[in-house]
Amino acid sequence: MANSPQAKRSNLTLRILSSLVLGPLILAAVYVGQWEFAVIVGLLGVLGADEWLRLVLRRPAPGWVRASAAIAIVAVTVTTGCAGAIAGLVVLAVATVLFDIAVNLRLGTPGRMPALGLPYLGLTVVALLHLRQDGWQPVIWLLVVVWGTDIGGYIFGRWIGGPKLAPRLSPKKTWAGLIGGAGLAALAGAVAIAALHRASSALVAVPGAALLALVAQAGDLAESAVKRHYGVKDSGDLIPGHGGVLDRIDGLLAAAPLFALFTALLDASFR
Repeated sequence: MANSPQAKRSNLTLRILSSLVLGPLILAAVYVGQWEFAVIVGLLGVLGADEWLRLVLRRPAPGWVRASAAIAIVAVTVTTGCAGAIAGLVVLAVATVLFDIAVNLRLGTPGRMPALGLPYLGLTVVALLHLRQDGWQPVIWLLVVVWGTDIGGYIFGRWIGGPKLAPRLSPKKTWAGLIGGAGLAALAGAVAIAALHRASSALVAVPGAALLALVAQAGDLAESAVKRHYGVKDSGDLIPGHGGVLDRIDGLLAAAPLFALFTALLDASFR
């Protein structure tokens, strides 16, 4: 049985092993250099776009389209900076909405928005590349907070249980998981900024980390709503125990743009 205790233990083991392999690789890419990180982020953008299109249209886009989109987003961000890339994404968002309307009318598939995932993923790609331009520390801190959110939500949700957070969207998520995820993220954010920056900044990081945790969990729920709308459990099966790329980065998709916006505004205020 898929829901037997043995199956659950096996899935948990796969989740842990996948995290132990992927976590250090991602952290290494962040630390090594900007271009190496850009390649990883571009690859995640391509894989995420492919999963989105499979989810919405039940078929992938041509490979050259996905690769070209990722290369364009990375190149524009690195050469023109965050502002130029965001301006391009605004134009892309408008174009994709018009394109989606045309596709729905042609195929008779109301409510499907295949191209809308491109600016959604693109905004996260731009945000991550913008953060990396300020050094590896901001990206590491963001990842620690998001991962703390996921771990805290999973542990406290399973141990405590209790009232469901949004049973129609995600039957397994609880209020205990939401609070536990935010709490562990706040603690992880404080420890991380003390180690990466200075100890006196630890308390300042707590509310920011807790807010990002709530935003990350909102992103998780948003993807759950999309998957439930299209009648699938996972966005893909690329990562053992985790599902697809979108399943793994759903919280990051929501938290990264907000954190990048905050850092951009903070930098502007000191100029």
